[in-house]
Amino acid sequence: MVTRAPRFLLALSSLLLVVGGLAHAAAFRRALPVISTSDLPPFFGNSFKALWLADSATMFILAAAFGLIAARPSAVTRPVVMFLALIPAATATLIYVFVGSFSAGHLLLAIAATAFLAGLQFPPRQESEYRMSISGGLVRL
Repeated sequence: MVTRAPRFLLALSSLLLVVGGLAHAAAFRRALPVISTSDLPPFFGNSFKALWLADSATMFILAAAFGLIAARPSAVTRPVVMFLALIPAATATLIYVFVGSFSAGHLLLAIAATAFLAGLQFPPRQESEYRMSISGGLVRL
């Protein structure tokens, strides 16, 4: 059984991702004039726009996933939660590499650490929770 602490941590991660996604999407309006007045070829300018909004979409989708897991922790396993925590960790790393020390990187790193800590608190699955399927693979009960 999953205790309250990891559920709270995942709910907090979800909330922070929504706030970050909203802030990032709102900043898109300020980026548009910069892109349009730049010397970037149209392909790169449009790619910049797509990647900007894709990052916001990723945050919203991950927020929904963490919210779902917080509400129904039995839907996933410990490794799944820890794997999902790598998404904001990777994004934070890329921000630090290409932008430098920036508040978005700090926020994403905090989200990743919080979600990873929540994953560590998930109970490990016991072999008794699995059974052999007809094809010989393991199936979760």
